[in-house]
Amino acid sequence: MSAVDRHHTIVESAATAPVLVWADEAATAAFAAYWAKQPELAHAFIALHGDLGAGKTTLVRHLLQALGVTGRIKSPTYAVVEPYELPALNIWHFDFYRFNDPREWEEAGFRDIFASPGLKLAEWPDKAANVLPVADVTLHLRTLDDNRREVTLSPGTARGQALVASALEARA
Repeated sequence: MSAVDRHHTIVESAATAPVLVWADEAATAAFAAYWAKQPELAHAFIALHGDLGAGKTTLVRHLLQALGVTGRIKSPTYAVVEPYELPALNIWHFDFYRFNDPREWEEAGFRDIFASPGLKLAEWPDKAANVLPVADVTLHLRTLDDNRREVTLSPGTARGQALVASALEARA
C-alpha cells in the first residue's frame, strides 16, 4: 500500500465532487508528489480556496518541490506572484489575498501569463474572480483539526476532470 493509499480517504459530497481527507502534512506531500506526475498538470490553472492556515501554501510548496523546484518557496502574499522556471515547465504561484484593483491585472501582465503555457496556482482566487479564467480544478481546503484537512476537488474543464480522476486513481 502506497503513502497515497494510507493517507487519503475519499468520500462523495452532496454535489458529487470528490472529497479527500489528508491525515497530516505527509499525506499532503504524497498527494502533491502523485499529482506532479500527471501530464495534465503542466498547463493547468489550479484555484486554491480555504481559510488562513488551511494548507494552501503548504500544498503549493509540496507540489513545487515534487515538480523539481529547489530553494525557498515562499507565499507571494505581498508580491502577488512568484514565478518559477524549470527546464520544461514555467510555474506561477499567485496569492490574490491583497488584490484589490482589477487594473492591477492588466498592468502586471497577468492576462498574458494566464494565456501562456505553464502551471498557474492561485490562492485566494475569489479576490480576482472577475478577471480570472475558469480554473481547471478548484480545491477547497478545510481544517478538520491540527493535522487533518478535508479537500474538495471540483473540475472546471476537461483537463480538470482528468486531474480529478487521477486523484481518485491514486488511492485505487
